[in-house]
Amino acid sequence: MTLERLLILSAILFSIGLYGALTKRNAITVLMAIELMFNAVNVALVAVSRYVVPYGLRADPLLPAEEVLLTVLTGQVFAMFIIAVSAAEIALGLAIVMAIYRSRETIDVSELNLLNR
Repeated sequence: MTLERLLILSAILFSIGLYGALTKRNAITVLMAIELMFNAVNVALVAVSRYVVPYGLRADPLLPAEEVLLTVLTGQVFAMFIIAVSAAEIALGLAIVMAIYRSRETIDVSELNLLNR
């Protein structure tokens, strides 16, 4: 696959996640849509890291880019940080949804108005 195709795939995944986060009323579905947006960013980071190697990060500037790709893993490292952050976000989000469900007996986002009670 080329860089353009991977970035188009990432944009499509991000758009689907954004649509889900803005239009769905179920809190768990909104959290899943946010996870989809995180994964779209991961695809873009790894794709850019695979196809674009900054000149300053090359071990030997005289080597061709194909040989240097194995030594530069910046996109993969950022993707691992995003995976860790999204795991923590989902754990916290599910805990908040469970607490809201116990007190309100609903997880409908449009019915949640925490400042009234």
